Amino acid sequence: MITVTTRAELRREIDLARGEGLRIGFVPTLGFLHEGHLSLVDRALAAADRVVLSVFLNPLQFAPGEDLAQYPRDIDRDMRMAEARGVDLLFVPDRNEMLPIEPAIFVDAPILAGRLCGAFRPGHFRGVLTIVARLFHLVRPDVAVFGQKDYQQLTLIRRMVRDLDVPVEIVAGPVVREADGLALSSRNVYLATAERADAVLLHAALVAAQHAFAAGTRDAARLIGVARETIARGATIRPQYIELVAPDTLDAVTQARGGDVIAIAAHVGGTRLIDNHVLTETAV
Repeated sequence: MITVTTRAELRREIDLARGEGLRIGFVPTLGFLHEGHLSLVDRALAAADRVVLSVFLNPLQFAPGEDLAQYPRDIDRDMRMAEARGVDLLFVPDRNEMLPIEPAIFVDAPILAGRLCGAFRPGHFRGVLTIVARLFHLVRPDVAVFGQKDYQQLTLIRRMVRDLDVPVEIVAGPVVREADGLALSSRNVYLATAERADAVLLHAALVAAQHAFAAGTRDAARLIGVARETIARGATIRPQYIELVAPDTLDAVTQARGGDVIAIAAHVGGTRLIDNHVLTETAV
């Protein structure tokens, strides 16, 4: 595995791969890798000849008062995990390298970005899209892989690629979970013992809603109510939202259909977690 820290080094390595006619896969991350990130690497490896993984803790997507300063970091561990999984090129820029000057131009999608998490994290997705667009420009991937755990982010990136005619295929990786159902997240390390026990209720709530849907319930309010009842069993959980939305527009729906998405954000103790599930006609 080759590790580079500057845009110039990255461009040189990409030019070499392009000169050999190789197909490039890309997995952008904030770092503190876990099996969820590595599952995206697996998908990139299956779709490309060379895989680039970036580790950049993007300050533009953190609002004042959020956990930028406390976000877990361990670049040596990330390097070992990336190399063991088969990453060919690791890009680890610092803030000054990625943002030598504060940007005056941003990529934004005010309507889509204002829903779900965006309603509680103003400017978050503008920061995500701006840096992802910059990374796409630098890496020039044929395929980029993003996790479904952040369904809104995945939707926005797909829309950005479509609307701006970016020549990259976007591949979605399914949510990767612990054995008890908790979605993998770098923020899970924040959870105290009691909070970790409660956190599994987010997935349990999604499962309960899925069972109700498979049994014939289509009223969105009732499905959300089923999920809310499950989450209410967790003493340390404070739901931020539970919504049922259409997959491409993120519009709230009143009558659920297969393919619609039930999405949850909640604070478990002091840790904000997200999860979602795409409804299917049969129980899963």
